[in-house]
Amino acid sequence: MKLGGQVAVVTGAGRGIGRAAALRFAREGAAVVLAARSARELAAVAREVEQVGGRVLAVPTDVRQEPAVAALVKRALAEYARIDVLVTAAGTASFGPVADSKTDDWDQMLAVNLRGAVLCCRAVLPAMMAQRRGTIINIGSAVTSRTLTGSAAYTASKYGLLGFSRVLAEEMRPHGVRVGVLSAGATDTPLWEGMPGAPDRARMLRPEQVAEAALFMAALEPNATLEELTLLPAGGIL
Repeated sequence: MKLGGQVAVVTGAGRGIGRAAALRFAREGAAVVLAARSARELAAVAREVEQVGGRVLAVPTDVRQEPAVAALVKRALAEYARIDVLVTAAGTASFGPVADSKTDDWDQMLAVNLRGAVLCCRAVLPAMMAQRRGTIINIGSAVTSRTLTGSAAYTASKYGLLGFSRVLAEEMRPHGVRVGVLSAGATDTPLWEGMPGAPDRARMLRPEQVAEAALFMAALEPNATLEELTLLPAGGIL
């Protein structure tokens, strides 16, 4: 198994990319620590992990809150004594012209997509640095390489995540900790539900395809690191 004996913390694990990554990692032998705000969704995913024979710990967590993130990492270490992989899949989005945008929407996207990922990365660093091993995979977006009108706030949050990840990768290189960004194009997740003018979801990536790319990044031999990977639907930006 590609991740046998390893422990993976996955945020946004209640659905979408996070859920798919947790299940994929569990099938490859990792113990998975599930984090999301919804205890109900986490319980459902935990049952799915157990059904494929995986070890699982579900910790309801609001990644915007530093004490909650600290408690998540503390629980993970108490249960498994190590953290080998972090996948920051928690995210939110809303779209519309800048002229019509609301400050609250900007604040929410920056809080979840950027601040939440930063808090999670920072919280796992002591354990990974002590091990001199670890892989952080921040789920970015193709908007950092393609311009998508109506996505200014979302794009700003993902550019921030990309810049942060590049700096963190350099800082962690001497410590054996790898940091990468998996920039996914439109993916068929519940994020699109109720969003007016959403692209045809049948043309989007499936969460399982993004999870497969995350597994590829996590399972590389220690002498290699994949720091930026862009995965798009065959149709490009939808």
